[in-house]
Amino acid sequence: MCKKQAAGVSLFVLAALAQHVSKPAVPENPLRDNKQAVPEGHAIYDHTCAGCHGVNGTVGARGPALAGVRSYLRSTDQELYDTIRDGITGTGMPPSGLAPADVWKVVTYIRSLRAAASDTFVPGDVTHGEQIFWGQGGCGSCHMINGRGGILGPDLSSIGAERTLDRIRAALTQPERHIPADYRPVDVVTTDGIRISGVLKNENNFSLQILDTHERLQLFTRDELSEVRYRSASFMPANYDKTLGSPGLKDLLAFLSRQARDVAISQRRSPSKH
Repeated sequence: MCKKQAAGVSLFVLAALAQHVSKPAVPENPLRDNKQAVPEGHAIYDHTCAGCHGVNGTVGARGPALAGVRSYLRSTDQELYDTIRDGITGTGMPPSGLAPADVWKVVTYIRSLRAAASDTFVPGDVTHGEQIFWGQGGCGSCHMINGRGGILGPDLSSIGAERTLDRIRAALTQPERHIPADYRPVDVVTTDGIRISGVLKNENNFSLQILDTHERLQLFTRDELSEVRYRSASFMPANYDKTLGSPGLKDLLAFLSRQARDVAISQRRSPSKH
């Protein structure tokens, strides 16, 4: 084989080998599963980041609200780490000057703000939280989980996968600003003087469809009603922090946060018969 042919073969072999060389692994957050990293990162965040990005990552003053549901350009742990450590050139985001371990703690805290509740460490007694849901809290009278419970409110079977922990907590402790269309409370009075309360399921210029507080679906034409009053406040109580106290609320949150994994487990245990 001539030198030219040997060189060509060598280049071919090197190119083939290069295709099989694995790319450098993206560093993973070493504190991702460290439960203590979230509160420690929260403390660092409050001291160094909250002034621009808002307390608890909401309503940022000069920077984006990091706990929002928007899409983010920097979403991986490594991208967040690099941004906090190095800042963003040409913007108001400066380098943090934090030690690497502290940067990872802040990354872990920010990740917890964005993560679904089911992917977040939530302290509390899940079993006691379940008892509160079906008992003292009265949640099951309006909400259903895995086929059990009421239908006046939304089904919560997958609430842990659909909401962040902060959003679930807010739903239990703060009045709802925007009531979903299918759950808007309404009071009507028929021309016969009968008063009915429920949630509005559908309406047009000629009729209203209401799911009443006894879970009966009722249809009225406009001329059958003498009064229609739309409530501005939801049927959902917003004072569980007071009625249950801090320990009870913590346990209820722990139970609700798990309503996603439990559904997945039950589906795996009960395969389709089709």
